[in-house]
Amino acid sequence: MQLRKLGNTGLEIGAVGLGCMGMSWLYQESDRDDARSIAVIRTALDLGVNLLDTADIYGTGHNETLLGRAITGRRDEVLLATKFGLVIDDLAARATHHDASPAHLRTAIEASLRRLGVDVIDLYYLHRIDPAVPLAETWGAMAELVGEGKVRFLGLSEATAEQAAEAHAIHPVTAVQSELSLWTREPLGGRADTSVVGWCDGAGAAFVPFAPLGRGFLTGTLHTSLFEDSDFRARNPRFHRGAMAANQRIVDVIREVADRRSATPAQVAIAWTLAQSERVIPIPGTKNARYLRENVAAADLVLTEEDRTALDALPAAVGSRY
Repeated sequence: MQLRKLGNTGLEIGAVGLGCMGMSWLYQESDRDDARSIAVIRTALDLGVNLLDTADIYGTGHNETLLGRAITGRRDEVLLATKFGLVIDDLAARATHHDASPAHLRTAIEASLRRLGVDVIDLYYLHRIDPAVPLAETWGAMAELVGEGKVRFLGLSEATAEQAAEAHAIHPVTAVQSELSLWTREPLGGRADTSVVGWCDGAGAAFVPFAPLGRGFLTGTLHTSLFEDSDFRARNPRFHRGAMAANQRIVDVIREVADRRSATPAQVAIAWTLAQSERVIPIPGTKNARYLRENVAAADLVLTEEDRTALDALPAAVGSRY
């Protein structure tokens, strides 16, 4: 697999990473299988996927524990990323609140290190900016963790270009993670100085798209709006029956490009995110080894100008992200 630079760290990592959230939380939770997920993670490492992404909130720590088990004996092969700043109030209801206070940070980092079974976290994200805590206060406290050797690099999740610039002036922002896909393009919008991807290009930071497959929809394999109650998509506006029907036109074009290139819709969707910038490192999630291999192979798919023109002309998605 081709390599890409991890921001301003001097490190090169696989161009496609692995989002591990769905192994523990939000999607088809009745299908959770820890042994299978561990096998998928280890297969990812075998394929050269070394950016593994989790967060302390995913399954209230279950995902970090799972990932820690999976990388036992292979720590030096992994660029380990996790997050803090969201706290579960009610797991069943998915009720959360922000807490990016320095006091909570201290509790969160120790818990993550313990669950992951490591001495240092490679990339530590602020999961969401807390409106009750100045970003400079949170970021300064996170920078202290770097000085203490508990964290190597820092990142932001779902931040604006202005917020990223504010943090970067205090301590380098290695990565910004946000949703980006063929039906979620907001990080590309605006001028170069207001586009999040544009800011990353200018600052030398990586941009890490989560949900590059549109939470499974862009693969063309979801043909129903009936999800189990625990599945996040059961209440997501884009997965209501009418929205799915309207958004099928997006998948139809992706499939046309895929057929032309002897690829799958998933590979086209991932390749499109990769084509947005050399600093983009998408993290599609899967619990299936077959789909993992498919996703990894997308790094070798180079879209033509004709392909990109067709994909760039796709209509906006029907339904909001959340």
